[in-house]
Amino acid sequence: MRRFLLIALALCILVAAAAAGGGAWWFDRAFHKPGPTTEEVTLVVPRGASVAAIGDQLAEAGLLEHDWVFEWGVRIYGRERPLKAGEYIFTAGISPAGLMSMLSDGRQVQHRLTIPEGLTNRQVLDLVAAADMLSGDAPDASRFQEEGAFLPETYFYSYGDDRAALVERMNDAMRRTLAELWEARADDLPFNTPKAALTLASIVEKETSLESERARIAGVFVNRLERGMMLQSDPTVIYAVTQGEAPLGRLLTYDDLAIDDPYNTYRYAGLPPGPIANPGRDAIEAVLNPEATEDLYFVADGTGGHAFAKTLSEHNRNVAHWRKIRAQQIEDAAAAAAEAEAAADALETEEEAATE
Repeated sequence: MRRFLLIALALCILVAAAAAGGGAWWFDRAFHKPGPTTEEVTLVVPRGASVAAIGDQLAEAGLLEHDWVFEWGVRIYGRERPLKAGEYIFTAGISPAGLMSMLSDGRQVQHRLTIPEGLTNRQVLDLVAAADMLSGDAPDASRFQEEGAFLPETYFYSYGDDRAALVERMNDAMRRTLAELWEARADDLPFNTPKAALTLASIVEKETSLESERARIAGVFVNRLERGMMLQSDPTVIYAVTQGEAPLGRLLTYDDLAIDDPYNTYRYAGLPPGPIANPGRDAIEAVLNPEATEDLYFVADGTGGHAFAKTLSEHNRNVAHWRKIRAQQIEDAAAAAAEAEAAADALETEEEAATE
């Protein structure tokens, strides 16, 4: 009898172990098998959410067949890997194990904000303020005493990142880039501070959008500084008129060129008091390693670039040529506007006739 009881107990233990093993196998398979969703799902996991709450959220989004499988899987397999809040894109068919891995690693959606070259501080901060998925307020432009505080480039950020922190990253990037390029500057430049380099780079940035011209235009301004000539840069006059508050929105006038402002390089020799915009890395590098040239002048050539000249007489010929091009452009624009207006009037007449 005793022997029979021992055998029965042993059989019960074996059955229980087999059942437990089968259950463990089923659970492991359920945790690692593909989930039910057939398309990508974007989801924002809130801060402070519990594992159970996250499981409910994933299930409601159609990512889980059994929310309890995810919850217990996280407790068993990811006990030392907390789930991170944020915005995620989950692929179709992702398993509960895959969900846990993404949430534990914090593989969030990366948003990007591109800061174009040549914007003022205020314009940069307006872009940050308008950017989606960021939190907090952007700093006020008055916090930065001079233009040129931010490095134009593409910045990546995640859901909920702080706007002020992103602005600080931009400011740090400009400081680091300027310091790095200053160390690699050419000898005998007509300025001796990084701020002066940044100021001239902002002028070069506003003068041309062509990468092939930056170093040459920088060379022209370097030649003018070395000879004690006025820079006579139109973008500095625009800044003197607007103070960087908004685009000028019109052509410069002779009255603008006469405005009494230290940023007006038609009235004041040398560099203006500070930058007029945020120059990119290429413009900074151009003024620190300008092209060796004898040119002293340049003017728009009508193709998006500039015509360069060594002498004033040559420059005057280039200016006359540009004025002819500009006059033709204005005439063509007026003709196109008149043609469009005539077409609109004709269409309106046809519509009126059709309704009679």
